Amino acid sequence: MEYWPVGMAVVSLLLLIGVPISFALAGVGLVGVASIIGWTPAFSLLGSTFFDNGRDYSLSVLPLFLMMGNFVVQSGIAEELYKSAYAWLRHRKGGLATATVVACGAFSSVCGSSMATAATMTRIALPSMRRYGYPDQLSTASIAAGGTLGILIPPSVILVFYGIMTQQDIGRLFMAGLIPGVIGVIGYAIAVRISMKLQNLELPTEEKLPLIDRIKALKGTAGALVLFVFVMGGIYLGVFTPTESAGMGAGGALLLVILSGKFSIDSMISVLFDTMKTTAMMFFILFGALTFTNYVNMSGMTGDIQAFLTLFGDTPLVTILVILCIYLVLGCVLESLSMIMLTVPVFYPIAAAQGIDLIWFGIFVVMVTEISYITPPVGMNAFVLRSVVPDVKLGTIFRGLFPFVAMDVVRVALLTAVPGLVLLLT
Repeated sequence: MEYWPVGMAVVSLLLLIGVPISFALAGVGLVGVASIIGWTPAFSLLGSTFFDNGRDYSLSVLPLFLMMGNFVVQSGIAEELYKSAYAWLRHRKGGLATATVVACGAFSSVCGSSMATAATMTRIALPSMRRYGYPDQLSTASIAAGGTLGILIPPSVILVFYGIMTQQDIGRLFMAGLIPGVIGVIGYAIAVRISMKLQNLELPTEEKLPLIDRIKALKGTAGALVLFVFVMGGIYLGVFTPTESAGMGAGGALLLVILSGKFSIDSMISVLFDTMKTTAMMFFILFGALTFTNYVNMSGMTGDIQAFLTLFGDTPLVTILVILCIYLVLGCVLESLSMIMLTVPVFYPIAAAQGIDLIWFGIFVVMVTEISYITPPVGMNAFVLRSVVPDVKLGTIFRGLFPFVAMDVVRVALLTAVPGLVLLLT
């Protein structure tokens, strides 16, 4: 057996002390491979990993979906989604918080980024909830939790990463994320009511709008709806590939910006610059993860961990439960992207050997990772909210998130018990 536990320990230590994940994974992967096959072959493999993957046409899906999300944020459609959701839910208890969750789900479906969703909706929804007397504990928690839907509801950058690393069809992964995403929205709406009960809140409601007025309120969201249906419908019907759909989505999002009257040369340059900067960062992370995957495959790590898991029982369910526990522990000390890049190369071969569908497993991994976005001490969405509204303490945000985390656990249990819910549309 190779000394892979040392490699895993070194990667974890580097991440904990703040070394960028791309350098941590690539560095440990390179040294690990060199210890097995020698430095010259290791450097040759490192170069081919970066060069061959860098010119892979399928990777163009990543910058195109990033551009689509940046244009959607620029268009200001998040505010329209929030107003529309509130028009339908204003007469219900906790309607503002529920509308925030629904708007987050809708916005993430055309944005694809959890942290962008959380930051955008904080600026839009929090002032309204404060005006109506909603406590910060509930307000910030509903935004932070709703933002996590951005990594599950397609188009999701994390699902793109998973598809590339495991060689799974990205279009199928996108379709598989739809039903769990909807279940997540429903679960968070239930969590709002639970929070109100726990905090003994009597929040104001407004008169129910006539149906015709609620329908009119949807007018401002038509662009987002058309864009989502166009992109996902094209993939589902086989009209175009995920890469082509990303290009069409980016073009459609640019059209939304133009129609909203917010297009300018400066904003265009800003979107392109942000897209290029994020793409470069994402590519370095992905290539570092692929370098680390080479080490995982050569070191015998997968076989050793699989043998270890058999100590708890040699069934797919037991394997999933053990992996779930590992993710929950890692989520306390690692941010989500680092966790996925570190663990997917190790766990997906084990899942495949157990006969677990890798499309389902991808959604499972993303759902568990969602939990890490809103749990202390490294809940990224909580820190995003803290940066936007520095007058709210992190402890206040995390206390409010407990019912939402509980609903996430229920959702993971449901989709583990009934995997057909994930694979129904694929």
